[in-house]
Amino acid sequence: MPISTKLLKNDMLPHGLMVQMQAVYDTLKSAERKAADVLLEDIGFVKEATIVEMARRAQCSEATLVRLARKLGYKGYPEMREDIRSAAGGEAQLYHNINASDTTEELLSKVFSSAIQALADTLQCIDHNSYEQAVAYIANAGKLMFCGVGDSYAVALSGMQKMMRLGFPAIASMDLDTQLVHLSAFGEDDVLIAVSYSGKTKSVLDLVRYAKGKHVKIIAITNYPASPLAKQSDVVLQTAAFTQQLNGEVMSKRITQLCVIESLFVSLLVQQEDHYQMELERAAQALQWNKI
Repeated sequence: MPISTKLLKNDMLPHGLMVQMQAVYDTLKSAERKAADVLLEDIGFVKEATIVEMARRAQCSEATLVRLARKLGYKGYPEMREDIRSAAGGEAQLYHNINASDTTEELLSKVFSSAIQALADTLQCIDHNSYEQAVAYIANAGKLMFCGVGDSYAVALSGMQKMMRLGFPAIASMDLDTQLVHLSAFGEDDVLIAVSYSGKTKSVLDLVRYAKGKHVKIIAITNYPASPLAKQSDVVLQTAAFTQQLNGEVMSKRITQLCVIESLFVSLLVQQEDHYQMELERAAQALQWNKI
């Protein structure tokens, strides 16, 4: 049974746990997935079970349950169980499918609600220490590169434009050869910001591996904290855009990525407002040449 179907059948999971479960489920090892399935399919048992009882039911070790709890954002099994207990009986906040019978007003509401929920979930998922480290890496960077493919490239391009206005030497390109040439001049004080919803895009991973060999600092913006991209990165900023609406690209995925980059931009600006304000004014004056 797909993970989305299991979640839809469960109306007692804490929302934060649901979000993290969707992010890590496909990466769980066999024993961890058995425990996750018990959690998804019999939440009433889990909220009362000791770790010994849960391990026996899931046919796994107690250590496996601890690892699963940590992957879901908890310190251990007792904290996860307590969260489940406190949320039991609450209303699950799942995204609703778009149907052919929906009115235009309903469609409008569902699209906006999906984006709003994704932003709220992302705010809860981002690790504050990782975010502060990302700000520090960028603030001390000599050069920046943003990379992404498809819709993620639009996010990367936005990031480049914002950082250029703050005076950073920044680049974003869709061409892998161009990216590699620029990265050849990068060093350990420089930063690559890789944007990939899945964290599995081959060209992005190729670029990250090359940058890693040069000891370039790597910041990943991805929806999946156990993805290949996340594992290769120094800092992971996790988005949390999960939706049952449509297949493929939806705006809520990109809005969360754009908001993460906007937050980094604002954090940098606040830290050294006088310095960056001068750069912003210089950029604004230059752009006046393209105004009527």
